[in-house]
This record gives sequence, structure tokens and C-alpha cells, in this order.
Amino acid sequence: MPIKKSAKKYMRVTSRKTEKNKKIKGLFRVAIKKTKEAVAKNDLTTAKEELKKAIKALDKAAEKKVIHKNTAARKKSRLNKIVKAAVKK
Repeated sequence: MPIKKSAKKYMRVTSRKTEKNKKIKGLFRVAIKKTKEAVAKNDLTTAKEELKKAIKALDKAAEKKVIHKNTAARKKSRLNKIVKAAVKK
């Protein structure tokens, strides 16, 4: 437990930021999961819609520096690859 006043404040700030980051991470993780589930069910229209939501969520997370921009790009690329392969079949 911190003793100094500034350390206590930093602890409060960190907990607030952690909560915010968890929400943002949760949004893109759920969007990715829904996209993969739609592809697994061969529901291509839903998969495309969920892909758009996932891309938007990943971009927001990268913009707010919750994840690195290259990580977001990699995840978007892999997800897009999965959806395109499903459409091709």
C-alpha cells in the first residue's frame, strides 16, 4: 500500500485507466468472437456486419493506445482473411 500522497493518487488513476482499458478490450474481443462464430455457422451476412464492428472497435482501441496500431492491423488482417475464405467457399 502506498504511503505518499502522490503514490496514492497514482494508484487511483491507474485503477480508473485499467477499468477504461478493460471495457475497450472487451468490446473488440467480443466483436472478434462474434465474427468467428458467424463464420463457423456459415452466416456470411452477419459475419460481414460483425467484421465491420470488429474493425471499428480495433481502430478505436489503437487510437486510444489500448493496443498497438500494428497489433490492431494484424488482428484486422487475420479476421478479414477468415471472412474472405468463408465467402469464397
